[in-house]
Amino acid sequence: QVQLVESGGGLVQAGGSLRLSCTASGRTFSRYAMGWFRQAPGKEREFVAAISWSAGVITYADSVKGRFTISRDNAKNTVFLQMNSLNPEDTGVYYCAADPFGLEYQVSSEYDYWGQGTQVTVSS
Repeated sequence: QVQLVESGGGLVQAGGSLRLSCTASGRTFSRYAMGWFRQAPGKEREFVAAISWSAGVITYADSVKGRFTISRDNAKNTVFLQMNSLNPEDTGVYYCAADPFGLEYQVSSEYDYWGQGTQVTVSS
């Protein structure tokens, strides 16, 4: 069992930055690939970024490439999402999730555990 808690969301102006954190409970965090997804009002949840257990594989949605950076610290059971050059289209609830296999990072159904989400609002 893995429990995930996100933090770091908030309100920011367009062009600004935020750093999201997701801290996991349990001793097996380092065995999971980790992903970030987001859901805007009235829209389906979408993939943002993912990182393999060793950080050897990192992948991003095209919409955030060059602006967002995912990283992890296995010693601290934490995964991060650094978000720069934010724009209003980045607004939504951001969720972190744990994937035990790391085969299809962009598929939400591959992830077994999810956090409760943290709100990110970007004003224009």
